[in-house]
Amino acid sequence: MGKKSSEQHGKKFGHDPDFRGPLHHRSCTDVICLLLWVVFIAAWIAIGCVAFVNGDPTALLHPKDSSGQRCGLDEGVKNKPYLMYFELTNCVLNTSPLLATDCPTTKVCVSECPQKYFAFSGLKRYDDIINDLYCTYGTKEKLLSMESITNAVNSGKCAAWYVPSQRVGKRCLPVPKINSTLLKRAGVDVEEFIDGQTITQNLTHIGETILANLEDNWPWIAGFMGIAEVVCIVYIILMQFLAGVMVWLSLLAAVGLNAYCVYACYAKYDELRTKAPEESSSAVLANKDTWLVLLILSSIMLVIVLLVLLFLRKRINIAVGLIREASRAVACLKSTLAFPVLSWVLQCIVIAWAIIVTFFLLSCADTTYRFTKSSEISCSNNEYNPGDVCDPSNFTSTCGNCTEQPFKYKEYVTYFHVVNIFGFLWGMCFVSGFSEMILAGAFATWYWTFKKDDVPFLTSLWSIGRTVRYHLGTVAFGSLILAICKFIRLVLEYINAKLQKYDNIFIKAVMCCLRCFFWCLEKFIKFINKNAYIMCAIHGKNFCKSARTAFNLIMRNILRTVVLDKVTDFLLFLGKLAVTAGMLALSFYVFVDRRQDSDEYNLVPVFLVGVGTYFIAHVCFGVYSMAVDTLFLCFLEDLERNDGSPQKPYFMSKKLLSILGKKNKKNK
Repeated sequence: MGKKSSEQHGKKFGHDPDFRGPLHHRSCTDVICLLLWVVFIAAWIAIGCVAFVNGDPTALLHPKDSSGQRCGLDEGVKNKPYLMYFELTNCVLNTSPLLATDCPTTKVCVSECPQKYFAFSGLKRYDDIINDLYCTYGTKEKLLSMESITNAVNSGKCAAWYVPSQRVGKRCLPVPKINSTLLKRAGVDVEEFIDGQTITQNLTHIGETILANLEDNWPWIAGFMGIAEVVCIVYIILMQFLAGVMVWLSLLAAVGLNAYCVYACYAKYDELRTKAPEESSSAVLANKDTWLVLLILSSIMLVIVLLVLLFLRKRINIAVGLIREASRAVACLKSTLAFPVLSWVLQCIVIAWAIIVTFFLLSCADTTYRFTKSSEISCSNNEYNPGDVCDPSNFTSTCGNCTEQPFKYKEYVTYFHVVNIFGFLWGMCFVSGFSEMILAGAFATWYWTFKKDDVPFLTSLWSIGRTVRYHLGTVAFGSLILAICKFIRLVLEYINAKLQKYDNIFIKAVMCCLRCFFWCLEKFIKFINKNAYIMCAIHGKNFCKSARTAFNLIMRNILRTVVLDKVTDFLLFLGKLAVTAGMLALSFYVFVDRRQDSDEYNLVPVFLVGVGTYFIAHVCFGVYSMAVDTLFLCFLEDLERNDGSPQKPYFMSKKLLSILGKKNKKNK
């Protein structure tokens, strides 16, 4: 029964006296996928060129008035860089006030935003109107009579009312605390506008406060990022000599931190529970239920870590052996530590290209102007009918306005956006896969060299050459599958957002199941891809054969894989958390405790330091993770190929052999 089950997962690797790791004689793999990748890149570049020719990102950065002129850029409005809206309520009810690309109201470029209240219904004297009135044509001196001012306001040529405003992204938006009583007396209904502006004003205030905080603290944040990188390098160096000590210290640190979190959460929960209801605040951190949830989560984490220590202590020793092997490999192949930088640079290129193309595509729009008749003025023999296309440059009618229509993209833009998004996903996956295969080839060469001192000097360079010459198609194949899965997940998120307005439990359940399924599928594909790249780097087979070989090898050793490999990943994860927690504690002391103030925005730099430190640790430990995964598959293959006899010696180190209870026998 066991033999039959083993055969279901392929034949075991047999002994080959000539096998010494990554094969030198191999052929190109998955050439069709490589051609598809090249064609797609060419198409992506062509889309970018079309966007560059037809798009103009300055249209997004510089707002346009109702005549299509870019404020502060085009002739006639170069000295008027800010945009003002005549009917602000329309902007709030129809679009985002911060963008207002399709705000259905007259828009005019101004040299400075209004600083006073004004309503045409009589709140101000005639002289004040002459001085403060904002119009879409001519100068203030042309409006010499009250009759001309009345006609201009009624026809929409001049603003009927406005309030003190501030500059937000080259647009004039009302300041907080608008005097609604004053405007109501003038007959202006601005209640909906004031309600809609509340969120924008609050976000603007928060954004300005955060930016000011970051401006004051950026040298400290940059310094902490540098310290984090140094700490990660020191941690990696210590791992080369004290792998076991560092792993066990990380475990004990995780236990200690979790135990302290449990104590702190319980103490805070108990304190808030004993408070009278009226003493409690509505803030999240002042709610006892928040601390109860945190208490439960930290308790669960503590139990998990304790169970890992209790039941998997023997496996931890083997995992430590694997990490020690990875440390030796990294120490021998120091150039591999530079690969995260290479991967990061390539990913930055992909991100920059996708963002640039996106901005140019967003500005590829057809701008049309149509006549809108004013309801207050009756005209005879008017040359325009409502809805007629008009040209604002030679528009002379006094019966209405030549108004810019809502932003309308060119027909091809939507499809180009889809290609650009998919290109971004495929490009990022391709860069990650490329780096993984190079590292896999280098570490596999190290493992399958019997005497580690004989490892070729240019191992990493040879691995790059093999990958570029033979296996870019395999990288393209694996990254394409992963990109498709990621794209489907994005589509599902978009559909889910659109369906939020429908309160249908069945639809929500279906969407939840689909999102969960494709999340799990993406994780599985990542796992298969990484192992397929490792086997391809060693044996030189195409993606499907490499994936099948890796999957069968893992399934033949499923218990070792689930327990040992995942324990190793968990230990490396604890290392990342240890570095991140240390930097968070230090930054919290510098930005919060040492200053002894209650400014909640001081937590923003602490948050940035934490995120940045974890990213740096993830990049540095990513080399270790790839080394462990590669050595683990080589370790499993070594156990199948060899038995420790003089004719079939194991390639693993003596320490790893002793942990497994195996040894290489010597000739008698």
